[in-house]
Amino acid sequence: MGVRKRERAEQIKEAKKQVAFAKLNNCPTSPRKMRLVADLVRGEKVEKALQILKFSSKEASGRLEKLLLSAIANWQAKNEDASIEDAELFVKEIRVDGGAMLKRLRPAPQGRAHRIRKRSNHVTLVLGENNNTQS
Repeated sequence: MGVRKRERAEQIKEAKKQVAFAKLNNCPTSPRKMRLVADLVRGEKVEKALQILKFSSKEASGRLEKLLLSAIANWQAKNEDASIEDAELFVKEIRVDGGAMLKRLRPAPQGRAHRIRKRSNHVTLVLGENNNTQS
């Protein structure tokens, strides 16, 4: 490996240390309902986001709270020597994509049937570190 390639790899590794992410796949909630909760915490600091999710009455908020705690644990695994309070973690990106659909049939009048689509979603949560305020 050349010197420039090695230096670039080190730069990428350092940049990835600042970011941690967690994924939730095939969550049996419709993407629309999950996005309502995801929009509440997008861009918020981690402490505030946890409080919002804890006291939200939506069912999706429990799943997102668990996902956020997982992302925090992933960040701690990457940065063992740093503390969460000093890092000022925030929700850098949260993306809700549609997952697989279970298709079911419901009986309808006069011998017909209606298709029921049971939706699921995939959530990707990225935490960022805010180092600008430490100067």
